[in-house]
Amino acid sequence: MMQQPDKTMEFMAIAMKYLPEAKQQLDEAGIQLSIEMIQPFMSLFTQVMNEAYEIGRADALKETE
Repeated sequence: MMQQPDKTMEFMAIAMKYLPEAKQQLDEAGIQLSIEMIQPFMSLFTQVMNEAYEIGRADALKETE
């Protein structure tokens, strides 16, 4: 599975869009969020998003056959 740099940037933009909501929920749960703590989750998020993108892309290609 090849991850394209432009897609990674798009995925990071999506993550940043939802980060304030995630931080609020973590704060309410009493979990302190730091940049150091976010990094592994951002990497995991981009892997998940890339896999979801590839599944959607494969589905779209099947529909055009």
